[in-house]
Amino acid sequence: MASDRKLARFVGRPVAAFLRVEASGGILLLAAALIALFWANSAWAESYEAFWHTEFSVQFGTFELSEDLRHWVNDALMAIFFFVVGLEIKYEMAAGELRDPKAAAVPIFAAFGGMVVPAAIYFAFTMGTEGEAGWGIPMATDIAFALGVLAVLDKRIPSAARVFLLTLAIVDDIGAITVIAIFYTDELSVPWLGIAALAILVILALRRVQVWSAYVYVLLGIFVWLATYQSGVHATIAGVILGLLTPAKPLLDQEQARSYAKNSMPEQLGPDELRRYRFLLGESVSIAERLERSLHPWSSYVVLPIFALANAGIDLRGGVLGDALGSPVTLGVAAGLVIGKAVGVTLTSWIAVRFGWGRLPVGASWLTIVGLAMVAGIGFTVSLFITGLAFGDGTLLSNDAKVGVLGGSIIAAALGALFLVFAHKRQPVVIGPRPVESGNQRVESEDQA
Repeated sequence: MASDRKLARFVGRPVAAFLRVEASGGILLLAAALIALFWANSAWAESYEAFWHTEFSVQFGTFELSEDLRHWVNDALMAIFFFVVGLEIKYEMAAGELRDPKAAAVPIFAAFGGMVVPAAIYFAFTMGTEGEAGWGIPMATDIAFALGVLAVLDKRIPSAARVFLLTLAIVDDIGAITVIAIFYTDELSVPWLGIAALAILVILALRRVQVWSAYVYVLLGIFVWLATYQSGVHATIAGVILGLLTPAKPLLDQEQARSYAKNSMPEQLGPDELRRYRFLLGESVSIAERLERSLHPWSSYVVLPIFALANAGIDLRGGVLGDALGSPVTLGVAAGLVIGKAVGVTLTSWIAVRFGWGRLPVGASWLTIVGLAMVAGIGFTVSLFITGLAFGDGTLLSNDAKVGVLGGSIIAAALGALFLVFAHKRQPVVIGPRPVESGNQRVESEDQA
């Protein structure tokens, strides 16, 4: 990367620069979705379904776990995404926006309205039909795409408004995870659920006695995922639980680590001393923050694009698109994302401010809030995920819902971006503290940092 070779100059450094751009995760996600759509509607369409239905098995003695590749992506790879979501939630509760009730009140209320109203609109379209089960589809907000839209608009958006949308999306994820756990679990195996709970208690006990070996927790985490999968509860819930169990407080504060290092630093460092000081430095930053920073690129640039590639491929040939546009499922999903999110987020934000439960983000007007509410209607990742849980893979209802997700998300992104530009022109942004942006796309003000 630092050399003057052509590979570094023309590939390595440009790719690294692209990955540092806040919108890069959303761009890769969109590219993967477009590739999936092209593949599923090309001359090689049969190979798309054939590939994702390829069976892959893992066997330990007499125990065998066999699923097709799409299920491995949705059940196993997406557990990593939800683990990162759990880490983000834990961080926000410990040191971010969710720690301050006054600052978090408005986006929390907004997230609640942004879940209830879209679900109600969807239900109004599908009531009395077999599509009723998909009411959870328009509830979700896609963090990567939503923050990608704001990144494209750059300085037109106040930094506090970005924090508002991030907090809203995180609370939205909590709601979506709860909905998945309660309403999209078909059969429940109590013994396996008990085993998963016992493994979680073991993790809590090891935390209590300050066992910090990552290998122990990785093995226990895999076991929790397996037990949750076998219990009938969707396995990705295990990822969220493990993320929430990850300590958000460092073992040592930074002053304490500096003091240890300063008072015991030998003249020459050997392997043992180097390992000790590496431990001191590492444990002055919480394991939740370190894991989130290291796993976020894998989640954004690997897991989510693969998920889009596996789930966004809809065969629209032979009049399928025309039929979908007249389907109550498609219309319900699209209306829920575009209209429901805008109305629900804006209305509940107004109620929270009107009754003094919270305040608007610094530098944001009500026009800005409406624009952010529209952007929150981008429901791509989790909406597609719930579609698979509600209707299965490759069914007519599943295809209708996916058309609604794709169409509704595109309309919500376009309208939200246009409205935010309009809001910026109508009311100049108040210049406040400059944002501090980390590798995991979190945006915070200076006093929060």
